[in-house]
Amino acid sequence: MRRNDRRDLGLLLLRLGTGGALAAHGAQKLFGWFGGHGIEGTGQFMESVGYVPGKASATAAGLAETGGGTLLALGLATPAAGAAAAGAMAGAAAVHAPNGFFNQGGGYEYAATLGLTAAGLAVTGPGRLSLDHLLGHAVNRGWMIPAAFAATAAGTAVVVGARARRLRKAKEGEQEALFEEEYME
Repeated sequence: MRRNDRRDLGLLLLRLGTGGALAAHGAQKLFGWFGGHGIEGTGQFMESVGYVPGKASATAAGLAETGGGTLLALGLATPAAGAAAAGAMAGAAAVHAPNGFFNQGGGYEYAATLGLTAAGLAVTGPGRLSLDHLLGHAVNRGWMIPAAFAATAAGTAVVVGARARRLRKAKEGEQEALFEEEYME
């Protein structure tokens, strides 16, 4: 097998695995598939972790994951697909960051891995075994990479920043106990 063929096969495997996982994850949010909670349940969760309004946040995250993942798997509009998926995973990582890095402790490991892989595919390109290649890279131009990442970074910064401000403001209203109460039995 020639080197270029190996590279294209490797990119296809990365796209199918990462895109498939992202699409399934998003389908849980949008449709309640694969044990997910659908828009209603995911919207309630989003509200509980500071993404308000919850239903709109669930829809946006679900579309970015399902759409971005599907497009990545197909190798179509790869810069936009990878950037959208990476943005959604940055939002997920922000939720899990207080729990540390590792997924087993509720950390952001999984979200970071999916996001970085999606971003890497957006930058690298889909390879020859893709719809982008078949269509002459009409929606996979070099200028689209920085444009997609700039738009996604701006949107993600606004959404994650608003969440952080909301959480800080809510925490300011809480007061910690001055003394620990000990109960005698």
